[in-house]
Amino acid sequence: MQAFAQLLDSLSFEAARNAKLRLIEAYLRQAPDPDRGWALAALTGGLDFPAAKPALLRSFGQDRIGPELFALSYDYVGDLAETLALIWDTDPAAGPPPSLGEVVETLQRATKTQTPAILKRWLDALDSTGRWALLKLLTGALRVGVSARLAKQAAANIGSQPVDAVEEIWHGLSPPYRPLFDWLLQDGPRPQSNAGGAFLPPMLANPIDRAELAPLDPTHFRAEWKWDGIRVQVAASGGVKRLYSRAGEDISGSFPDIVEAIDFEGTFDGELLVRREEAVAPFNDLQQRLNRKSVTARMLKEHPAHVRLYDVLSLEGEDLRPLPFDTRRSRLEAWMAQRPRARFDLSPLVSFGDWASLARLREDARHDGVEGLMLKRGDSPYLAGRPRGPWFKWKRDPMLADCVLMYAQRGHGKRSSFYSDFTFGCWRAAEAGRELAPVGKAYFGFTDEELRWLDKWVRDHTTNRFGPVREVAQELVLEVAFDGIARSSRHKSGLALRFPRIHRIRRDKPAAEADTVDNLLRLLP
Repeated sequence: MQAFAQLLDSLSFEAARNAKLRLIEAYLRQAPDPDRGWALAALTGGLDFPAAKPALLRSFGQDRIGPELFALSYDYVGDLAETLALIWDTDPAAGPPPSLGEVVETLQRATKTQTPAILKRWLDALDSTGRWALLKLLTGALRVGVSARLAKQAAANIGSQPVDAVEEIWHGLSPPYRPLFDWLLQDGPRPQSNAGGAFLPPMLANPIDRAELAPLDPTHFRAEWKWDGIRVQVAASGGVKRLYSRAGEDISGSFPDIVEAIDFEGTFDGELLVRREEAVAPFNDLQQRLNRKSVTARMLKEHPAHVRLYDVLSLEGEDLRPLPFDTRRSRLEAWMAQRPRARFDLSPLVSFGDWASLARLREDARHDGVEGLMLKRGDSPYLAGRPRGPWFKWKRDPMLADCVLMYAQRGHGKRSSFYSDFTFGCWRAAEAGRELAPVGKAYFGFTDEELRWLDKWVRDHTTNRFGPVREVAQELVLEVAFDGIARSSRHKSGLALRFPRIHRIRRDKPAAEADTVDNLLRLLP
């Protein structure tokens, strides 16, 4: 456990991607089985401990130093694992600290009633860094700047394999991944990919702007609308039907209506949307369906899921990825023309003659869930990763609104000491004149220097506190960028912004001159 704790601690202080890779690679080479496999599972989000939830850990802290002092400490530190790790003392009589494998395997067998005593014994045995790592492991919120893809890249590197080779077999593996490490480190056989419904590494696009298009020949490219949903992969083979997110997470359980409609064999690239009466619903409607372990009949009826297909990667056992995009597109069109397919349709190509005419189409398309354009070379094979040149995403310029900062809350991980989560609002009519109504929340878009300035401003202008939230004087204007807007019954303003971020701090603008809710309503499609 101590070696894993040291890995997490080092990762949390390292910002560079390649340096993080080297740290994970060194750990995976040196750690014994099964510890390295459980560590890889933790870094890729593959572990869950139902009996050890944050509520139990908070009760440990409250029992240790009292509810009020623990609440104040938690508010000051801003992170549950770090707070509990700091207030706990190591007990020399507790025995040796557990290994990572012991932690995982013990908790997998332990009952809910056995778990508290086991955790307390380990917290007594570990030092503060070990306690912090144990608690991070239990909550699943590592927050050390490592994506699942980066962790898989590190695993691939120790065996001098491409990360796509690991991705292709990943869903046929289970922690602690002994066959994977036997293949990567001991010349063992390559593990077989999943018997059915295997995930294939996706091809990603690079962002581009108008000026960068000038040297490119428009006749080499095909254009499609970039729909405002989430990228997914539909995979069905060997009787197994699955729906994956772009990162390879199996989200089939959240979308049983899509899985039920799969009556074919193949692997398809597409966009997951909510669709009603032939129209794409706002992204906020799709959010109601995301990350749900169970979906009610009412949710299925009110938020019907749909996949708009972009590409076909395999069809009836044939791998189509080496073929040019134009050929794959023709195969996809012919397959879709065979018969109507419930819950699926084809994303249309956008006809254009030159970049100027396409630019006009892009700016005019603020409807039906369109957030820009995708540009794909007609001769491009389907290449995993983000190759430079074949595919581009040309998003619309963001919408902007001047909003007033209303509330702030501390962040997590490296930002646990800073007020970095900001709630902002716009003016609306009220009985007493005008009042601010919250329209969104953002926690990025600013530089480190701006974050330090915002943090100090929040501390200097706090007018009230509600637990970890600070209410501030209604004086600071933030220019907020966002990609879309929709009606929402969940927000007091009746609006929800898509992908809001802080674009600029408007120290020059009086709060009274910020935008109104009515101004935002005019931006609705």
